[in-house]
Amino acid sequence: MTDFAHLHVHTAYSLLDGASRIDKLITRAAELGQRSIAITDHGVMYGVVDFYKAAKKAGIKPIIGCEVYVAARTLHDKNYEDDYKRSHLILLAADNEGYKNLMKIVSIGQLDGFYVKPRVDKPTLRKYAKGIICLSACIAGEIPQAILRGDLDGADLLAREYVSIFGTERFFLETQNHGSLEEARVNQVLVTLAERHGVGLAATNDVHYVNKRDAKFQDILMCIQTGKTLYDTDRVKFEGEEYYLKSGDEMARLFAGVPGAVENTVKIADMCNVEIEFGKYHLPRFALPQEVVPPECDISNDASRNAAAFEYLKKLCYDGLEHRYGAVTEALRNRLDYELKTVGDMGFVDYFLIVWDFIKYAKDAGIYVGPGRGSAAGSLASYCLKITDIDPMKNDLLFERFLNPERVTMPDIDIDFDYERRGEVIDYVIQKYGKSRVAQIITFGTMKARQAVRDVGRV
Repeated sequence: MTDFAHLHVHTAYSLLDGASRIDKLITRAAELGQRSIAITDHGVMYGVVDFYKAAKKAGIKPIIGCEVYVAARTLHDKNYEDDYKRSHLILLAADNEGYKNLMKIVSIGQLDGFYVKPRVDKPTLRKYAKGIICLSACIAGEIPQAILRGDLDGADLLAREYVSIFGTERFFLETQNHGSLEEARVNQVLVTLAERHGVGLAATNDVHYVNKRDAKFQDILMCIQTGKTLYDTDRVKFEGEEYYLKSGDEMARLFAGVPGAVENTVKIADMCNVEIEFGKYHLPRFALPQEVVPPECDISNDASRNAAAFEYLKKLCYDGLEHRYGAVTEALRNRLDYELKTVGDMGFVDYFLIVWDFIKYAKDAGIYVGPGRGSAAGSLASYCLKITDIDPMKNDLLFERFLNPERVTMPDIDIDFDYERRGEVIDYVIQKYGKSRVAQIITFGTMKARQAVRDVGRV
């Protein structure tokens, strides 16, 4: 069995383009005895965490990457005639610094460079190149495109430029063989360029589906994406059925005439060692008002500062308890003390203070806030802080559905704001905690049976 690592792989998170479900992809890689596999979705990193966890569970090394789009000029140029075209480039994170840099590059492409697709440019790549391995990509890459135009001098200059950005050890010329004449033309020149610039060749398959028989499903997905039918002649289509997860032996046969190309994939995989830490929270700290910090408290000392934060949360909750109930009974005190101890033990004091703070801001600003829903309604502390307006004692609601010491997970507080003014609350949080510490979440729609039948029928 030939040792080989797939370094150019699209999952279903290359939306309506990749037909590789992560679970099936990893299962097949394990069946083929592959020790490493990369994820390189188009311009996004949506699937990285699911992919990482699935690969680790299967005993396979996950390689974190992305196939980025490189702007024809700069990412700020957005003129249709000059900037509609863009080229592909594979970036792989070699270490955790490279993983962070890759996230920066991809985010810049989405936020600053988006024009039809999320685009990056050479200055961005140069700025965040540390810890990243670069492959010259498929036939849509900048170097292959120059070769196909007959611009061999241009291809040579581009190879020189990428070497200057990533270095000879971290830049590889990517060679593919899906049976097309264009790839054969490109591959001949890539061998020469590799020798001239002292860089390695890396054999990849442009994986878009798991098994060969899945080619027709990927073709249908592409039609759904582009609004075409299978019988349209002027549509984007993958030629042949070779874009599947091939075995090492298959890749060795395809690239028998390109010495080192298969071996280099294993070399690259060995260079990539990203470790993603789970179970550790990175919450911003709530800025404690100066007047609530005891004179003897050393804010620079974590234990001392956290104790002060807990006392502040406790004071707010007990003030709220009196406001909500008037007469404070022993049962109320016991319930609140139990909840506060749980919050403190689980490390969520700052979380509660942050949520209390922006809800207070919204209410003070006259922004309508919902009464609370979901498991948070079972928290007396949330009720006392006016995060929720549903009395958990009166309604006999369980706190453990919200926070359970036996199951350490982030509290999930569902809050509804007036949709016309919710942006003001988001702006307040960004201003207080910093743009780099605030993000909105994304949700993915999946094609359920009825929708799938309708879309496939149309195609």
